Amino acid sequence: MNSPHEPNLPAPHLDDDNDDEMIGSILSRRRALRLLGLGGGAAALAAGGVLAQRAGPPPGGMSGAGGTSAGTSGAASLPGCVVRPAMTEGPYFVESEPRRADIRKDTTSGKTSAGVPLTLNFLVSKVAVGSCTPRGSVLIDVWHCDALGVYSGVSGNSGNFLRGSLVTDASGMASFTTVYPGWYQGRAVHIHFKLRPLDASGRATGEFTSQLFFPESVNSAVFARAPYSQKGKVADTSNAQDGIYKNGGNQLLLDVKGDSSKGYTATFDVGLNIG
Repeated sequence: MNSPHEPNLPAPHLDDDNDDEMIGSILSRRRALRLLGLGGGAAALAAGGVLAQRAGPPPGGMSGAGGTSAGTSGAASLPGCVVRPAMTEGPYFVESEPRRADIRKDTTSGKTSAGVPLTLNFLVSKVAVGSCTPRGSVLIDVWHCDALGVYSGVSGNSGNFLRGSLVTDASGMASFTTVYPGWYQGRAVHIHFKLRPLDASGRATGEFTSQLFFPESVNSAVFARAPYSQKGKVADTSNAQDGIYKNGGNQLLLDVKGDSSKGYTATFDVGLNIG
């Protein structure tokens, strides 16, 4: 089975019908500083993005609990509640993904995707004047390829493995159990996600779409193991070579804790100004 392919294009630009179009709203630095009531010193900490600090660290720290750090990330180097860059949705999003925390199993075939375990926590905040507060009732969709670079439900592939959605609780948290994604031609290793705040009736009131990336050192450790090694121990496109990553990917680079034998945990802290 051929792996699906997303083109490795230069920095995405705004054209009609372009799968690599930037999607979502990014505050200008000046506008966000006014909204958050931050001074120029804070702006220097987050080139291309704007930040506000929570009253305290997220549960388990910036990157989740347990294990040893497996890479230094741009995301982890910033304080919590950061307005992150929006990125392309890509061609492989499927609406109405299963509402579930464990996305490894294909509910149509009963098969569970093999790979190194990954717990991916989202910590979502509302960006308000001068502060960030936990944001519940945000629908989070997650989708990514399997260990061999294959997506479910698209490009002639059936099933719904490695797809799912959850709604954040009152603390702004949602946690997915999945496997470390593999790689396919022309793209760095990544996970897609979409955030949609919901009103009291369950209707989406906004949308933010982006991607998460992984440290190269962790990729190398994972891809040396089966089943990833069947495809090759080195991805053909690094973060630095990925045209989408170049548009702020360092702010979307996960700091993962753990190891390739037992699995990894990562927490992504993001502030929303929509909905």
